[in-house]
Amino acid sequence: MKYSFRLFPLAVLFQTLLWAQSQSPVDDVDPFIGTDFFGHTFPGASLPNAMVHLSPDTGTQGWTYSAGYTYADSSIIGFSHTHWSGVGMVNGGEILLMPTTNQRLQIVAGTAQDPDAGYRSRFDHAQEQASPGSYEVYLKDHKVQVALTTTPRAGFHKYTFPKTKNARIILDLGHQIGEGPGEAQSELRIVGNNQIEGSKDAGLGKVYFVAQFSKPFLYYGTFDAAYRTPESDGGAFPYKSGEKGSDIGAFVQYHTQADESVLVKVGISYTSIEGARKNLEAEIPHWDFDGIKTQARDIWHKALSKIRLEKATQTQRVLFYTALYRSLLAQYIAQDVDGKYFGSDGQVHTAKDYDFYGSFSCWDTYRSQHPLMTLVAPEHVNDYIRSIDAKVRNYGWLPAQHFLNVYGEAMVGDHLVPVIVDAYLKGYRDYDIGFLYEAMRKKALELPKPPVPEHAARAGLKDYLELGFVPIDRHTEAVPNTLEMAYDDWCIAQLAKALGKPDDYTLFMERAQNYCNLWDAQTQFMRPKKQNGQWLEALGENTQEIVSNGDHSYYKYFDPLLVGRRPNRHYTESNAWQYQWSVPHDVTGLIELFGGNKAFTDRLDTFFEMSPLISPPKYVGVVGTIGQYVHGNQPSHHVAYLYNYAGEPWKTQARVRQVCDQFYRKGPGGLSGNEDMGSLSSWYALSAMGFYPVSPGSNVYAIGSPQLERVSIDLPKGKTFTIATQNGGKGNPYIQSATLNGKTFDRTWISHEEIVAGGTLSFLMGPEPNTQWGVSGIPPAVSPSLE
Repeated sequence: MKYSFRLFPLAVLFQTLLWAQSQSPVDDVDPFIGTDFFGHTFPGASLPNAMVHLSPDTGTQGWTYSAGYTYADSSIIGFSHTHWSGVGMVNGGEILLMPTTNQRLQIVAGTAQDPDAGYRSRFDHAQEQASPGSYEVYLKDHKVQVALTTTPRAGFHKYTFPKTKNARIILDLGHQIGEGPGEAQSELRIVGNNQIEGSKDAGLGKVYFVAQFSKPFLYYGTFDAAYRTPESDGGAFPYKSGEKGSDIGAFVQYHTQADESVLVKVGISYTSIEGARKNLEAEIPHWDFDGIKTQARDIWHKALSKIRLEKATQTQRVLFYTALYRSLLAQYIAQDVDGKYFGSDGQVHTAKDYDFYGSFSCWDTYRSQHPLMTLVAPEHVNDYIRSIDAKVRNYGWLPAQHFLNVYGEAMVGDHLVPVIVDAYLKGYRDYDIGFLYEAMRKKALELPKPPVPEHAARAGLKDYLELGFVPIDRHTEAVPNTLEMAYDDWCIAQLAKALGKPDDYTLFMERAQNYCNLWDAQTQFMRPKKQNGQWLEALGENTQEIVSNGDHSYYKYFDPLLVGRRPNRHYTESNAWQYQWSVPHDVTGLIELFGGNKAFTDRLDTFFEMSPLISPPKYVGVVGTIGQYVHGNQPSHHVAYLYNYAGEPWKTQARVRQVCDQFYRKGPGGLSGNEDMGSLSSWYALSAMGFYPVSPGSNVYAIGSPQLERVSIDLPKGKTFTIATQNGGKGNPYIQSATLNGKTFDRTWISHEEIVAGGTLSFLMGPEPNTQWGVSGIPPAVSPSLE
């Protein structure tokens, strides 16, 4: 398999020792950034693109615990193997282990308010540390030092116990981040004197596992917490070798000497116990914990070193390499070492000669995370698209946002389309683009037929085809559905042109203009419209009155400041102010709707300068605000770059630098909202270098405000692209002049082709705007190669 894992030869280990003597980007990563203030990141051990994400859990219920951990907590439940990086959904936490030394066996976790009621343990952050590929913490109540590391498909635990006759390890299959399925049925078997295997019925399918222990069990047993009552410690069954139920687990017990370590290695799979066993045997065939930890560090060093910073401050290095680290965590493989994966049709398939990725949080990641991968992880890009191809063949339909290959249409839009198109136009073509093009075209033109369910259609597609927009009295989030489908249609048009399909190009370019159908010239918003063509009536003072229309409901009045809640809202996690800019494929057309460059930039100024003093519930669930700009949510991410298109690039430079300085900081609270599978981090990584893909599918990056003195990207074919910045430190956000490979560079964009060709883009920065630089060089609407 492409994603194989083996012990590295001595030469590589020697090289690792040399790296240890010099500065490595691994040492600059702080996995705790984003673990507070709802960044929803986890600090535990994982590898780029891995299946296993082994991390501590401090809580499981509620949006706060989407990643299972928050820095504000002071006790740990245990260490589970699956976590999502910064998402808003509450899920994961499968296969939890916890070492304990309580006098009495406890089979429930206890609570944050009363850790002594269970196996949970207090801890101090002063005795906790994390680095890419490893995590350590001291459990105060149990006096156990915990160390974790991973391979792609297996977790490795090292528990160093005190001298005790009560050294236990709890394996809790009832533990789940979020609610999980209502009728979950997990099972386990204790095999011999050193192995436990089984499966957990999780919220997104089954997770199979095989756990092997370095020390034979002295005592062992199972438990079923359903039998436990407040009056009884019942539910534990010594020497029972198997269990089945929804709240079950196992325990093993030892007598340990002081500082004696017990190791546990856990392989997981989404296909079978045998798959988990093969994964474990292939990736950790020994008990060399430090060797696996060293290899994890080596993998991260290589991945992070594809971008090299020179003369950066320590803060710049921490922020940049942590952002790159989070970006590289975002895509998760889902196949076993033999290529088997659980398909969206409920069958097991085999990925031959490529890595299969089971999850695409594409409403978030298409904007910046996937474009960044085309520069820093080119070896994986074709596999992303081949995975999408496999999903279409398995299920018979192109999916949208989904997790663990469970088919769904989460969020709005059809944003695997830009992921595919952006990769293809950038030269990644090791897949059947004809097949994928037909799948995209079919989904854009037709409603699904059995056995594909109705909900697999683009939301509001029937009305979109008939009316040219999605009406609010028939569909939730009607404005984003219209705007984002128009963008997806534009992407299909670009691919049609590249494939020599002129009729389709014309068709989809015309549909890409459907955003105009929701433009209200009087209010200058993208405004909800009813099926009869009338605007949703405005109300000066929002009452949040709700209209019910059969099984559909919506807010009765249009209020441009209202974010609102599902299922009644007009916009997706945003309001009219934020969604008025959601036309990334035709910014020049949007400028014309506003009445020209001056009117457009004046509106942008107002957007950034409005008072943030808006009380809930108008402004619900948003963080990281500058006026109405909300960096904690993706629809705002491209907006600071739009001044480039209207001839005032110095304002883009000022706003991008402001966002970087204001919303990216060191420490646990250093993110301004959900990380969302690398989307906030990739925004920073790109913007700190000085450019950003406003419209993926165009191969054009808008220039912002480069702030790193010298950053070099290692590219395929031995090429290197360097961004050199003179006088770019704090207080100097404005570009004074620029050169590309020694020649004057006077435009506010650069193409993907220019970057991958290699060379040096140099900027001279200053404290005052140069209102002449780049004014006439606005970004083109499409890739230069398609013009």
